Amino acid sequence: MPIKIPNELPATKTLNDENIFVMSETRAGMQDIRPLRILLLNLMPTKIDTETQLSRLLGNTPLQVELTLIHTKSHQSKNTSQEHLLAFYKTFDAVKDEKFDGMIITGAPVEHLEFEEVEYWKELCEIMEWTKTNVHSTFHICWGAQAGLYYHFGIKKYPLEKKMFGIFPHTADYKRSILLRGFDDVFMVPHSRHTTVLREDIEKVPEIKILASSEEAGIYALATENGKQIFITGHSEYDAQTLNKEYTRDVNAGKPIEIPKNYFPNDDPTKPPMVTWRSHANLLYSNWLNYFVYQTTPYDVTTIK
Repeated sequence: MPIKIPNELPATKTLNDENIFVMSETRAGMQDIRPLRILLLNLMPTKIDTETQLSRLLGNTPLQVELTLIHTKSHQSKNTSQEHLLAFYKTFDAVKDEKFDGMIITGAPVEHLEFEEVEYWKELCEIMEWTKTNVHSTFHICWGAQAGLYYHFGIKKYPLEKKMFGIFPHTADYKRSILLRGFDDVFMVPHSRHTTVLREDIEKVPEIKILASSEEAGIYALATENGKQIFITGHSEYDAQTLNKEYTRDVNAGKPIEIPKNYFPNDDPTKPPMVTWRSHANLLYSNWLNYFVYQTTPYDVTTIK
């Protein structure tokens, strides 16, 4: 949480220069507390796993979060029961007249398709356009990040020679990013994808700043200047067994799949996975909720624009 000090105290400039979050008395006096309205567009086939993983991270802060779940109406889920969807999910039509402090758009296993070939692409484009005026900050994950970069900025995705699969070390490209505040010099992130975006394409778009990357896994975190849109190419939300489930599924299906890197001790799938990314994941979502949502969203959610 921020430190609140008098507006004109000399320490204010020093602390700001050191990237310490300072809240002025004026700003603090204007704050009221209410639940943050967070919208989750869950495009993953294993919806229950994903909603649990993200709820765990969103709930691990002092902030009160009101989570609303939506799914696409133009795609029929094969892995989640209709009963579950009817009980806990809405469609975009049911929320499009509302406003939200934050939104998360998840990944989806449709990387082999061109964006325009995805069954729900038109609906997703409508939702992403809507976020410009109805969501204070939108957090895109993996394929969701690639889709957002393509829709908003025309940045293409490219197929990889083999699946990016495992836990990879990352470093900050922009060390003063408040999204990365408190991160270690090197931090681990899970990746599980067949496509990537290229640094040279992103650097041609002045509206986007590269925040973090990996020598092996490539670009990881990007954001617009004000954090209105954040793009995360990995799966920081994954729990301990997620990559193991994906690996076992592909092995049982006879698909060519390598053992996920830096995941099993000594690359032995019979041993329990090593979780080396949990603290980073909690800090990532805590920073997003605090700095890009709570601290800057208007108290009256209806005035978001």
